[in-house]
Amino acid sequence: MTVEQRFTFDEIGERYDRYRPAYPEAVFDDLLSIAGVSSAQRLLELGCGTGQATRPLARRGFEILCIEPGSRLAELSRKNLSAFPGVEVHCQTFEDWPCETAAFGLIFSAQAFHWLAPETRFEKCAEALSSGGSLAVLGNSVCVDRSRHGDAGGPLSDQLDAAYARWAPSLAGPPATAWYDEGGPVPQLFAESGLFEPAVICRYPWSHCYATEEYLGLLGTHSDHRLLDTEKRAGLYAAIGQALEAYGAEIEIFYQAHLYVARLKD
Repeated sequence: MTVEQRFTFDEIGERYDRYRPAYPEAVFDDLLSIAGVSSAQRLLELGCGTGQATRPLARRGFEILCIEPGSRLAELSRKNLSAFPGVEVHCQTFEDWPCETAAFGLIFSAQAFHWLAPETRFEKCAEALSSGGSLAVLGNSVCVDRSRHGDAGGPLSDQLDAAYARWAPSLAGPPATAWYDEGGPVPQLFAESGLFEPAVICRYPWSHCYATEEYLGLLGTHSDHRLLDTEKRAGLYAAIGQALEAYGAEIEIFYQAHLYVARLKD
């Protein structure tokens, strides 16, 4: 996985907005409670995408500066967030953003922190946070213990495994979203930075049923699937579609939303 893969999402902004899963409301209630941020403090979001994680906090009255490197995604997020005058979207990378020193009570990043440059992401966040401020990293991961596809297992999973084995064996490992689960690197990365207190970790199990077309649309938002050879991708999607249609024309994906919140050290 390379940092530059993040720009593949900009080509599919509308699809990303339509198919990507959001987050349970409890995530944002707990985030604000743990961080202890007040409504008078500004928030900074890194990689806002189409505003899926921005809206719940904007509805709670916060002023939010959003950084989004994709021009199409930035424009779509401005449209989606137009009802919130306190939200501002800047189209640029976090690496190129001229840091506002000690200006934010909370920095958060939803499903985007792994795309940021490892050598600067924690240091720049620490510089932008005010005293006592917090950095929050959140993301959904698929519960692969049920099956590699996150569904309930059984014959459908066998068919999906066969489809990947034939058309995309390179995708047989854990998905990129595993970066955010409890076995991922986030807590250790916080510790290694030396800039933050130990992260508070919360987990939120939830699920969603996808009809065939919706599930194929979701797969089309994953950068590893989009980077497949055109013929292989078409063959894979056709095989997945046939498998889903043979087993009820839907699949239930079991997710876990993960939240990590760490306070800046004095």
